[in-house]
Amino acid sequence: MVILLVTSCYPNESLNSSKKDDVSINSELDQYIQDNFIKEYGIAVRYKFDEKYVTPGQRVTPPRLEVIRPMLDFIEEFWIDPYLEVPGGEAFFRRYVPSEVVLLGGLIYNGDGTVTLGVADAGARITFTNVNAINPSDSAWRQLQLRTTYHEFAHIVHQEFKLPPSFETITQSGYSGPGSWFTLTDEDALQRGFVSPYATSSVNEDFAEMVAFYLYDSDFFERFINLEEGCVTAECEANNTGRERIAEKLASISDHYTKVTGLDLNVIRAEIQSRLPQ
Repeated sequence: MVILLVTSCYPNESLNSSKKDDVSINSELDQYIQDNFIKEYGIAVRYKFDEKYVTPGQRVTPPRLEVIRPMLDFIEEFWIDPYLEVPGGEAFFRRYVPSEVVLLGGLIYNGDGTVTLGVADAGARITFTNVNAINPSDSAWRQLQLRTTYHEFAHIVHQEFKLPPSFETITQSGYSGPGSWFTLTDEDALQRGFVSPYATSSVNEDFAEMVAFYLYDSDFFERFINLEEGCVTAECEANNTGRERIAEKLASISDHYTKVTGLDLNVIRAEIQSRLPQ
């Protein structure tokens, strides 16, 4: 079974979808969502299963009721609160936050045998999967959720403010296209100058993956920036060449964030990293 992290954006959809104002209040949980997400940020939280949130042919598991509040606490701690804490972050978050969050209990199983780990649509909705397995202390589960979140929120930047100048030329020959990225290994991607195989699928996905990995991956510099010393093999040299290109991309993205959003990506990373288990 091929496991994919799918974070798709559709340029013909509006970024600024209307906020969801009211939902029926049936429980203490619904009231909490109404007060702390809908009224506060304009975010509608969809936790009751509805087939319209998945593609026909996909199989999903609804979330258990008892995991909803812990998942919302996780979202607040690692996505909302970090932006509220950094200079300029609160205004940016309130302006560009997606209008819907969808919670699914398990992964999304597709008819072709693949598994979709997370979905994000055009800056308007983020779908979190595997919520029933919630365990913030488990690095694999935590990284799945954070990668999905930061990846999608990064798309908003290039959709609103375009890509950094010359960004797409840094690894222009390394893009694989949307139909073949999953044939690459992590090392293949690194040697091309990308943080993941999925990043090679397009320049926009490259940008979003760069931001997401930089924010959530505590080992980002060790994996993608710091050069191996004393290289004696072609493989080592290729890895270092890839890291040099990734470093060039990071500098371009960081500078772009500061200029067009007023946010310091390094400060956001530091705030997020301070919340992660050491």
